[in-house]
Amino acid sequence: MTQTELKAVPFPETDFDVEAIRRDFPILNQDINGNPLAYLDNAASSQKPVQVIEAVDAYYRLDNANVHRGVHKLSQRATDAYEGARDKVRGFLNAKSDKEIVFVRGATEAINLVAQSFVRPQIKSGDEILISHIEHHANIVPWQMVCEQTGAKLKVIPMTESGELDLSDFDSLLNERTKILAIGHVSNALGTINPIKAMIGQAKAKSIPVLVDGAQAVPHIAVDVQDLDCDFYVFSGHKMFAPTGIGALYGKQALLEAMPPWQGGGDMILSVSFSHTEYNTLPYKFEAGTPHIAGAVGLGAAIDYMQAIGIDKLAAYEHHLLEVATAKLEAIDGIRIIGTAKNKASVLSFMIEDVHPHDVGTIFDQQGVAIRAGHHCAQPVMEFYGIAATARASFAFYNTEQEIDALVNAIKTTQELFA
Repeated sequence: MTQTELKAVPFPETDFDVEAIRRDFPILNQDINGNPLAYLDNAASSQKPVQVIEAVDAYYRLDNANVHRGVHKLSQRATDAYEGARDKVRGFLNAKSDKEIVFVRGATEAINLVAQSFVRPQIKSGDEILISHIEHHANIVPWQMVCEQTGAKLKVIPMTESGELDLSDFDSLLNERTKILAIGHVSNALGTINPIKAMIGQAKAKSIPVLVDGAQAVPHIAVDVQDLDCDFYVFSGHKMFAPTGIGALYGKQALLEAMPPWQGGGDMILSVSFSHTEYNTLPYKFEAGTPHIAGAVGLGAAIDYMQAIGIDKLAAYEHHLLEVATAKLEAIDGIRIIGTAKNKASVLSFMIEDVHPHDVGTIFDQQGVAIRAGHHCAQPVMEFYGIAATARASFAFYNTEQEIDALVNAIKTTQELFA
């Protein structure tokens, strides 16, 4: 399909009103360096709708108190809001029970929790942890740390030139020494959507537990952890229109019950004496200290917002944006797209010939176009392609085709400057 043909094809969801959606995001209505803001850095952090902002504001204005510990009304209301958000996360992921949802600071903390509490106690020298070549650093470094602590080995599923996983030897990489498969659902650097359900099935056939890093998936894809049959699923709120510093770990209840606490302190205990501490029940055993209550409230509001639109509907619109943007960039001489998997989320990484990505990001900013330039916490991916960095445009359901045109114009301006 040519650029002209793609441009002529309207988005099929006639009731998807992107302009109405944009009015829910006050930050989008501003100029940057004299140009309308085109925010295309959603894979790093998404913007927040007014419904989320107001939910957090209402908590601080009306209900601010600690949870689980107070008999007064504010504490009761704060507890209800906090636990209500947990139930929203449970429904969002289709977990069986609220006991399977642990609030954390984000996907990074959740992976570290599983690495230290689930994997480290049962792994020994010579055992293996299996990840892939296209992982975010947050799903590499915690496993390297466990390997350094125990003498275990880190094994890596290779990748192809298109940015997909090379699964030709996957079955042999899953063996009796493999103690966990930790795999990203969607690549933050390339947009590749991995075939995780099939991979989980192969791992479970050999009784190998599986953790899925869903930080880049939950803003774009409906996730059903029971259907996937993964043992752990992690995500961060700030990438799905919620506040920073909040996220969730899903874990099967039997596994979480068997795991020791990762951190000690208040609220993760039932009783404490100098001779013995009795730990709390799930999920509180893993939530030491005062939690990010306002963040959880905001996360619940973000889930409400996404579900009101419809996950499938926003995913279809974002895919439309990706198709349009890809066609337009492919039509420009001197552009190299990095990551051309057949199944992609709305991430478009690219190189402008003879221009460093950091210069690209700076010039784009002068034109009001916000993208990410760098290695995207995926340095092994950059090494595979023989590059130091890429420019990355990543789309959300509040982005428009006009913003794609702004991206294209920024590319052409950059090329003219370096001609």
